[in-house]
Amino acid sequence: MIPPSFDYHAPASVAEALKLLGSLGSDAKLLAGGHSLLPMMKLRFAQPAHLIDLNRIEALRGIREEGAEIVIGAMTVENDLLDSRLLQQKVPLLPEVVSQIADPQVRNRGTIGGDIAHGDAANDHPAVAIALDATLVLEGPKGRRSVKADGFYHGMYATELAEDEILCEIRVPAFAPRTGYAYAKLKRKTGDWAAAAAAVVMRMAGDKVESVRIGLTNAAATPLRATDAEQALVGKALSDATIADAAARAMSICEPAEDLRGDAEYKTAMTGVMLRRALERAAARCR
Repeated sequence: MIPPSFDYHAPASVAEALKLLGSLGSDAKLLAGGHSLLPMMKLRFAQPAHLIDLNRIEALRGIREEGAEIVIGAMTVENDLLDSRLLQQKVPLLPEVVSQIADPQVRNRGTIGGDIAHGDAANDHPAVAIALDATLVLEGPKGRRSVKADGFYHGMYATELAEDEILCEIRVPAFAPRTGYAYAKLKRKTGDWAAAAAAVVMRMAGDKVESVRIGLTNAAATPLRATDAEQALVGKALSDATIADAAARAMSICEPAEDLRGDAEYKTAMTGVMLRRALERAAARCR
C-alpha cells in the first residue's frame, strides 16, 4: 500500500527538530531509520501529517567514551555499532547483539535510538539496554533529562518519551574486567525478530555470582527485567539447579503474544531455554 500524503521536514539541529515538534504537535512523527514507522504508514496504522527526519543531525551520531561511560548517539546506525572498536573493547555485548539483527542492508540504515524509542518488545535493543543498565538521555523544550532503560517502557509502543521530546543519547557503563555477557536469540530465519531472547550481564566472585542483570526480549508487551531470577542467582554458584531455578523464575513473568513465531506456551518455554544458554555463555566469559 501507499501511505497517505504528509509534509516532510529535515532539520539540521536538535533545536530545530524540537521547534518543529512543538509547533506541529501530535500530527508529527520523528523519522530515524524508518524500518518501523514506514511499514506502519504503508499499512495506514500510522498516518502522520508531518515527518521530521533526524538523519541530517550529525550531533545525534557517534560513539565516544566519557569517564566510565560509553555514550552512543541515538542516530548511530547498527553497522557502526557492529564495527566500533570502542564497543568491542568496552561493551562487547552490543556488537554481539547487532550481529543478530536483520541483515547488512537493514543494519546500514536502522538506528539504535529508533529501535529503543519505538517501544516494541520484539526489538532487540530494549531488553539489552535494560541488561546493560543503560541511561537514556531525552531532550525537550525544558531541556534534557535522563531515564533508566529499566523504567522507560510503559506498554506496547508506550514509553517515557513525550511527544515533544527526542531521544538523543544512550549512556552505558563500560564493562569492568572479567564481566561476562551474552545474548541468546531464537529466530526462524536470518533477519527475523526473536521468538524469544535473553540478554545477560554478570560478574563472578570466585565460583559465585556477584552481580547479574537479565533482560528478556518479546516475552511480554514490554521488554522485561527478570529481577526475581537475578536475586535467586546472586551469592550462589552457577549449577544446573541454580540455572534451572533462574529460568523458571524468568518464565513465570512471561506473557508473550501468540503469533506466527509460536503460541504463548512455546515462547515462554523458549525464553527459559534462551536464558539458560545466555547464563552459561556469560559465566564462561567471566574468567
